[in-house]
Amino acid sequence: MPRWLRAALLLGGLALIAYGLSGLLADSYITDPFDVLVWAVGAVVLHDGLWVPLLLLLGASVVRGPVLRGWLIVAAAVTAVGLPAVLRDGTNHGNSSVLPLPYLRNWLLVLAATAGIALLIALVRRWRHGGLHLRGLHLKGLHLKELRLRRRARPADPS
Repeated sequence: MPRWLRAALLLGGLALIAYGLSGLLADSYITDPFDVLVWAVGAVVLHDGLWVPLLLLLGASVVRGPVLRGWLIVAAAVTAVGLPAVLRDGTNHGNSSVLPLPYLRNWLLVLAATAGIALLIALVRRWRHGGLHLRGLHLKGLHLKELRLRRRARPADPS
């Protein structure tokens, strides 16, 4: 990745962080900004000290393929974000606006959709790097340029 693109992405990310922090600290519900700082430090410690090492250890020791490993990281992140709502589903205490959506169904749909995308990526990678077997038919991953070269290399028809 070019150096200028990295710098632009870094500056864009820092601008978004500054915008988010300014909005957070200007919110009327925030009475003590120190609580926000404690929460942020706790989130970083939990993420970098527990979550990422656990995922890296499991990914390196259990899962071999990069696509499956990537999907498991996505599934773990979606689960970490959505699990509180899934576990509290149906406990709205008479206020239907507290948890208005079917969170368990939506969580399962997101996992299924991301698994489908990962499966599609894995199939494309396998097809491009050595072929794909479907119902006894072997489809070799050929590029258009290779097909043209093979057509030119055929001997002339003797008839």
